[in-house]
Amino acid sequence: MIDRRSLLAATFLAATLCVLPSAAQDTTRLNPNSATESELAAVEGLSPELAAAILAQRPFETMVEFSELVSASVATDAASALYEQLFIPINLNSASAEEIALIPGMSRRMVREFLEYRPYADIDVFNREIGKYVDEAEVARLRSYLTL
Repeated sequence: MIDRRSLLAATFLAATLCVLPSAAQDTTRLNPNSATESELAAVEGLSPELAAAILAQRPFETMVEFSELVSASVATDAASALYEQLFIPINLNSASAEEIALIPGMSRRMVREFLEYRPYADIDVFNREIGKYVDEAEVARLRSYLTL
């Protein structure tokens, strides 16, 4: 039988589990749902009008919803550059193919690979399976856009 303390610890861990970036990864990417007005103002390539629209329309339930707002204001290449700085982490086990494809640099093949190995029991499974296709640095970069 599990005691109350163990159950609470397991519940807390499950509720807060996310893929944390390693020290070598970019940790400056902002979540548009929680970024402050001044943080958004500092994002390269983000117009004041789009920053105001983000603040007015949040919270965004998915990265796809956020992308619809962004793509109405900027070209595809500019949107991809913004997503390197401003991105809603996506759940590795529940994200749609469309959502996964929004990760900068994703190919259709990699989207299929992400989907093929679901469900991911833990991040080590992701590292191992996706590591079959890309090097360790790319696995770490991709992981920085995800939660589990």
